[in-house]
Amino acid sequence: MENSPAPTEADVYEVLRECYDPEIPVNLVDLGLIYGVTIENRNINVIMTLTAPGCQMSTMITQDIQDKLLGIPGVEDAAVEIVWDPPWTPHLMSEAARKQLDLND
Repeated sequence: MENSPAPTEADVYEVLRECYDPEIPVNLVDLGLIYGVTIENRNINVIMTLTAPGCQMSTMITQDIQDKLLGIPGVEDAAVEIVWDPPWTPHLMSEAARKQLDLND
């Protein structure tokens, strides 16, 4: 792994765009669920939220993210931290996601 280049934030966001909430056909980045990414010594930490605190899919979503991030060459560890502040609202979604879900005003 030491021969692999260190992962970049762009690498992480590219992978996060492959992760979906199983109930909504839009990736987590465009849904506005990803609040931040840090990379330190080949370890990735993703800070995110979910659309609702009682989300039954939270374990599946976080495991999917971790599995995909660990597939990036050079990544040694990946963690997902779920936060509730600030709370998610549809206003955090990208314009493309709002169009896809037909939520434009």
